[in-house]
Amino acid sequence: MAIPEKTIGQRVPDTSFQIRRDGGWATLTTSEIFSGKRVVVFALPGAFTPTCSSTHLPGYAAGIERLHDTGIEAICCLSVNDSFVMNAWAEGLGIDDRITMIPDGNADFTREMGMLVDKSHLGFGDRSWRYSMVVEDGVITALFSEDRADLGDPFAVSDIETMLHHLEE
Repeated sequence: MAIPEKTIGQRVPDTSFQIRRDGGWATLTTSEIFSGKRVVVFALPGAFTPTCSSTHLPGYAAGIERLHDTGIEAICCLSVNDSFVMNAWAEGLGIDDRITMIPDGNADFTREMGMLVDKSHLGFGDRSWRYSMVVEDGVITALFSEDRADLGDPFAVSDIETMLHHLEE
């Protein structure tokens, strides 16, 4: 049974992520990411994939200062990949620690968000649907999810410009 997509006014899932930090394993919890903060999260299907690497992540990286100017305290990139892949991808694109790379390797967060999509036809297995959101102290206050009717890889509303337009209104 599919979990319904989270909506504005709901809390983000209470999960944890296994990350590699300073050569060792660490656990990053949703509480650590979101409690008491205003955070932008953008989620995408996969590290090293074309749109994610050419536009989605680089767009948010280029907009860091503008996001901070609107009161955003943290920016997170989430994908159903492991920490090694997420770290290598960030390094390859020159992404610094101003964007927190969140490896949702088991898709726990993505599943509970109702954003899991089957990309088996591409050999990807389960991945995250492309979306972005603003989370304030653990509560979703804005959500931009790509059109689920488009079974390809739509990229029209989860981009940095849509997010900045919303935040700068």
